[in-house]
Amino acid sequence: MPRKSRLYREIHEQPDVLAQLLDCEKDSIQSLANHIRESRIDHVFVAARGSSDNAGRYAQYLLGAVNRLPVALTTPSLFTIYNKPPRFGNALVLGISQSGKSPDIVSVLEEARKQGVLTAAITNVKDSPLAAKADHVIDLCAGEERSIAATKTYTSQLMVVGMLSASLAEDTNMQASLSQVPRLITEALSLNPALEQLAERYRYMQDCVVIGRGFNYATAFEFALKLKELTYTIAEPYSSADFLHGPLALIEHGFPVFVIAPSGKMTHELGVFINQLRARDAEVIAISDNDELRALGHRQIRLPAGVPEWLSPLTAIVPGQLFSMYLAGARFYDPDHPRGLRKVTETT
Repeated sequence: MPRKSRLYREIHEQPDVLAQLLDCEKDSIQSLANHIRESRIDHVFVAARGSSDNAGRYAQYLLGAVNRLPVALTTPSLFTIYNKPPRFGNALVLGISQSGKSPDIVSVLEEARKQGVLTAAITNVKDSPLAAKADHVIDLCAGEERSIAATKTYTSQLMVVGMLSASLAEDTNMQASLSQVPRLITEALSLNPALEQLAERYRYMQDCVVIGRGFNYATAFEFALKLKELTYTIAEPYSSADFLHGPLALIEHGFPVFVIAPSGKMTHELGVFINQLRARDAEVIAISDNDELRALGHRQIRLPAGVPEWLSPLTAIVPGQLFSMYLAGARFYDPDHPRGLRKVTETT
């Protein structure tokens, strides 16, 4: 059933979608980058929900690390329920939403316009209410996403953030790396042919944790969200540092821990962390391109090699999407229609 689903098709559309995005939105993103520089923007507020919020977490790390821009995730209820919006100052207020319809996200950009600050929207619907409130609109170029779980729109959002960071930095090496992403996503889709069988092992898993650190903190949240949406598993995301501050007590014999660990500055720290988990008898599923780190896991999921750490969230989420879809299939759930969910969620 998973291989016949819309979700399967949309996951496998990602290389083509990202290639098109690189070509079609380059000028729009450059225009936004120019406006940010001209206005001497010194911080960013991101308004988003769900998977889009996880793209905002990626922006916190990437725009912070590369462009030295502090990035905050807004609290929309301050705008819509408490009617106490904060002062934005000299900010870019960035709305991220695949549909562009959620009233609370739109309200943040509406308030930003009242305060006279720069606004931008990253959306899959260029004529959406969110886009109407933005000075700059970046189209995700993903085509219609019919499956309820976001996949191709999520990686498109990450790509837009990466393109914006590279444009702001005027970094040709970053731009060259971005051009390789469609090929790397294609590789990620084919690297783990036994992933469907691996999902069968966890058919009766009721809860787990997903660990990511640094740039892949966002990936931990997105992978956990896919497990919740598609398989109804109680999946909690943590950074490895936060997990040691209390949640470590959860670990008992055979407790599943998914550790997202692409090569980079966190490799050593995550290796130490996995050994701590093993000492407590957890069952570790290591997701990495590093052979030595992956070998520390009881189960292994490979990632494409040679991906810069700052770009790794785009490839690291792909096996998470596939695993969640296959686990849904192993439980005889419809991956296109998770119970109680709709494609467009409008919150206030």
